[in-house]
Amino acid sequence: MTRQFLLGSAIVVLMLLSSSCGTSSRSTTIQSQRVPVARSGNPYNRYVERYANIALANQREYGIPASITLAQGLLESGAGLSTLATQANNHFGIKCHRSWRGNRTFHNDDRPNECFRSYDRAEDSFRDHGQFLQQPRYQGLFRLDDKDYKGWARGLQKAGYATDRGYANKLIKIIEDYRLYLIDAGNPGRHYTYDKPTPQPAKKKTITQPTTPDNIRQVYISSGLHYVLAGEGDSLSSIAKELGLSERRLTKYNDLPEGYPLEKGDVIYLERKLQRAIPPHFEHVIQVGESIHSIAQTYGIQLSSLYELNNLPLDYSPVEGDILRLR
Repeated sequence: MTRQFLLGSAIVVLMLLSSSCGTSSRSTTIQSQRVPVARSGNPYNRYVERYANIALANQREYGIPASITLAQGLLESGAGLSTLATQANNHFGIKCHRSWRGNRTFHNDDRPNECFRSYDRAEDSFRDHGQFLQQPRYQGLFRLDDKDYKGWARGLQKAGYATDRGYANKLIKIIEDYRLYLIDAGNPGRHYTYDKPTPQPAKKKTITQPTTPDNIRQVYISSGLHYVLAGEGDSLSSIAKELGLSERRLTKYNDLPEGYPLEKGDVIYLERKLQRAIPPHFEHVIQVGESIHSIAQTYGIQLSSLYELNNLPLDYSPVEGDILRLR
């Protein structure tokens, strides 16, 4: 049975479609704010184009793959649009720690009013990131092949760079979506394309959608969850603003990195996802090109729940043929 109702200016259509501070010379306090993401262009592309050469220079000087540096910068700074990045030029979320003698700023993170490093230029943040990873706890990473971005991503998580359980997989997703691994070759004469590759169409049941005016956002329901499909030029910011929702909540609901660019057709949930899939979905056989995140989105399951259901290690990468429990 199908029913329609209004959600703000949106039409809801029922249909099923199968992530200690130290001393310093200057300190500031960051005010909570978000820089809006422009609807035109891709902030991730712009970030890579702006900082690729700096990441390559760090690769040569410190031995850190440029793809890892860029992916961490994109993830930690929301493509340079986070409060820390815009007000303190801190692109990697590095806190003060006892050894820090430079400028500092204060920002609410895991705890209120935590001390973060502040820099005069973004380039200084990249350089400090390279030096920061020279600490003993990260030394095992430098025994990896410099093209092994997956090993680096998992190693950073194991070494405690971030508390996010999906940190490694988020880095890998960014590197593969934007083909940042191409930059690791360090060939300055090569032309790199940072646009996402066109994904293979998923095998889904064909559903005829009702025709609606162009200026009306369709909101769908699947497994009792409301969601929308991203359109051309959409961002989490634009969808949140249009529907009167919090961008931060949308980001959390969909297990996405802050400021992550959307592709046309991406499923964006408007509420917290489920802890278990709805019957008859009991398990999923992993196919080529799928990620844990894409599987979680397909079934409307929280990413953390999918890890817990299957006792997956934090550094797990999907393998074709693996079977995942969904409930």
